[in-house]
Amino acid sequence: MKLNKLIGALAIAGLAVPGVALATNGYFSHGYGMKSKGMAGVGIALPQDAMAAATNPAGMAFVGDRLDVGVDWFRPIRDSEIVSPFGAIPGLTGDFDGSGKKNFLIPEFGYNKMLGWNMAIGISVYGNGGMNSTYDNGPAPFGGGIPALNGGTGQRTGVDLSQLFIAPTFAYKITKDHAVGVSLNIAYQRFRADGLGAFAPFSMSPANFSDRGHDSSTGWGIKLGYTGNLTDAVTVGATYQSRTWMGKFGKYKGLFAEHGDFDIPENYGIGIAIKATPKLTVAADVQQINYSSVDSVSNEMPAFPPMCLLAGTCPLGANNGPGFGWRNMTVFKLGMSYAWSDKLTLRAGVSTTRQPIPKDQTFFNVVAPGVVENHLTLGATWAVSPSSELSLAYMHAFSKKVKGSASFPMVPPGFAEANLKMYQDSLGIAYGLKF
Repeated sequence: MKLNKLIGALAIAGLAVPGVALATNGYFSHGYGMKSKGMAGVGIALPQDAMAAATNPAGMAFVGDRLDVGVDWFRPIRDSEIVSPFGAIPGLTGDFDGSGKKNFLIPEFGYNKMLGWNMAIGISVYGNGGMNSTYDNGPAPFGGGIPALNGGTGQRTGVDLSQLFIAPTFAYKITKDHAVGVSLNIAYQRFRADGLGAFAPFSMSPANFSDRGHDSSTGWGIKLGYTGNLTDAVTVGATYQSRTWMGKFGKYKGLFAEHGDFDIPENYGIGIAIKATPKLTVAADVQQINYSSVDSVSNEMPAFPPMCLLAGTCPLGANNGPGFGWRNMTVFKLGMSYAWSDKLTLRAGVSTTRQPIPKDQTFFNVVAPGVVENHLTLGATWAVSPSSELSLAYMHAFSKKVKGSASFPMVPPGFAEANLKMYQDSLGIAYGLKF
């Protein structure tokens, strides 16, 4: 209880803004730290500031004594539609705007201290990820209400998930060119669901399914990393983050599989950074996110007819119960950094992946449409003084539409489908201070 109160107090005190939403690679961020975000999130082999531990804890051994504080303005645009080959069907089909809330602020904080030449201790605080959808006119099949406008209920429907990591870190240089690091990932998350009452009869706990306000949980995991300079021009890195074991959402134990379980999945990656010229650095990362390890995220919603739901053999919230049907993701990132002058560094990057929602799982994901795949980023750092700097980062996630196929669980196959669409932008600023 004391741990829950401590972490919750830190989050509420401003480290996690209520309503934070961050869904770029599934519900993970495309990067951590403003310099990394300006390069499409690369950082496994390219530590640049005290946010390095969020990507690879070994990098803290190479960034020196510094403090970094930043904030990202994030703007996701979410849309869904329920369509039928038979045309408009009152109370069923329609186009729905899931962006009732469009603007979010995502803070970050990092501090690092060298203990001699070969050891570092630090802490990184950051929004790991999240998801938000807000339909002011929710689709009628979700609320089970009387259809109002454009096939909707006229009532709010959606979810709000935010995750905060507090990561104390220790990094150690084995030699001057090779380091290992470990972070203790202390996690805090909040969740809320509204307007999903039509599914409550299929839940093992209908009273703990929707419209219960925010619930929170805490948990922990570890992150391990390695960074090594193979030559003066080539650096490599590798990192592994364990599954983060979270407490259960008691208010939503009828929604999430395993009686309210919502752990954060393991992920890992490798990276390389090449100093192509004295001014130009090119870096690339490959990241794997294993959503399939968490039942409440990866278990599929049964296709029509939902016999197991009707028979009560696999109700929502049960052990191995239905989830959102998300598959694993492999993310490829490429970034460049160019020292234009002693004071100005420019950055750019691209990343690509396959979005995690299969075509036959789009219906339930109307409330969690994390379907973007391709990102373009730009960034810059201006040295205000020899010891301080300002960094900017811009990200655009290109529009992606996923058309459902055999996606509607409550009608005959082909009678109706759910389609998802999303694009996103973010703009961030950070201040860095070297000691």
